[in-house]
Amino acid sequence: MTPDKRARDLGIPFRGTPGPLNALTDVQGVLVGHSTIIKGTEKKAIRTGVTAIMPRIGFDPVFAGWYSLNGNGEMTGTTWVEESGFLEGPVLITNTHSVGVVHDAVIEWMNQQKQKYPAYRELSWSLPVVAETWDGRLNDINGFHVKKEHVFKALDDAKSGPVEEGNVGGGTGMMCHQFKGGIGSASRLVD
Repeated sequence: MTPDKRARDLGIPFRGTPGPLNALTDVQGVLVGHSTIIKGTEKKAIRTGVTAIMPRIGFDPVFAGWYSLNGNGEMTGTTWVEESGFLEGPVLITNTHSVGVVHDAVIEWMNQQKQKYPAYRELSWSLPVVAETWDGRLNDINGFHVKKEHVFKALDDAKSGPVEEGNVGGGTGMMCHQFKGGIGSASRLVD
C-alpha cells in the first residue's frame, strides 16, 4: 500500500526544514505507539483508540510548557507542567470520554515500570498528561470502548522510526472542520 501524500509532498509550503522523517521520532529518544479500535459499520460503530508519545527513553523529565488555544478540549496534567516546567512521563491522546480511563491506566503502567526505569523508582505520585480528540461523530463515544489494555498496548508498542499517521490511535475517529481528520506528526530542525 502506498502511503498517503503529506501536505509538503503536494506543494503546500511550510516554514523550517523538516527532520529526516518529518516526525516526532526525529528527536532522539522520542517513541510513539498506537492502539486502534475499529469494529462494526452501523450506527454504533467503534472508531477510536489511544496514541502514546514517550518524550525520552528511560523517562527522565524533559522541559515542557503548554498553551491553550481555547477552553474546548480537555488535557490533564497541564497545571503541573506549568508550575514545574517539566513533563515527567508519556503524553497520551484519546477520545473525549476516555480521558479518565486513560489517565488511570497510564498511572498503573508507570507504576509497573519501576523496576525497568530508574526515574520511576522514587515515583510516589503522578500527574500524567492525557489529551482528548473528538471522535463522537464516527465513534460510539458513549460506549466507553477504550480500556486499560488499549492504553498498555499503545505504551508498550511505542517505538522510534517512521510514525503511523492518519486513521490510527487517538486519531481514528477524529473530525476536523467537518472533514475526516487523524493523527499527524512533524519535526523541524533548529540551529
